[in-house]
Parts: sequence; structure tokens; C-alpha cells
Amino acid sequence: MNPDDPLLKIIACPLDKGPLTLLVLEDALYNPRLHRRYPIVDGIPQLLPSSGEQVAEDEHQRLLGLTAGP
Repeated sequence: MNPDDPLLKIIACPLDKGPLTLLVLEDALYNPRLHRRYPIVDGIPQLLPSSGEQVAEDEHQRLLGLTAGP
């Protein structure tokens, strides 16, 4: 999955139905509101609630740094 993929505009978190952020280096989608990361396996986002991984606060801050703009 790449940042220009039109699918990113319609993919939503299965828990809060909000938008997800692509983490290219992590090969994952991230919900910063719930601190949940969803893996992308072979180009397919794994968006079942059970597939999401809860992220600790220090990891959340690191991931926010990866998604910050210039």
C-alpha cells in the first residue's frame, strides 16, 4: 500500500469508524485516537478488531513523529 492509494480515503478503523494513517515504514495502518495499529499483510490491511494491536504511550509518540508533516 502506498500513500497515494485511493483506498486510504475510504478505509476506516473497525472500532471507531474514523480514518486511519498509513505507516509506510511499519507496513501498518494506525488509529492515533485509540492508539491501535493494524498490520498490512501482503498488501492487504488486516482490519478485524482482533487484528489491531494496542500501542503504549511511548510507541504512540514515536508513531506520531513518523506521521508528522514538514
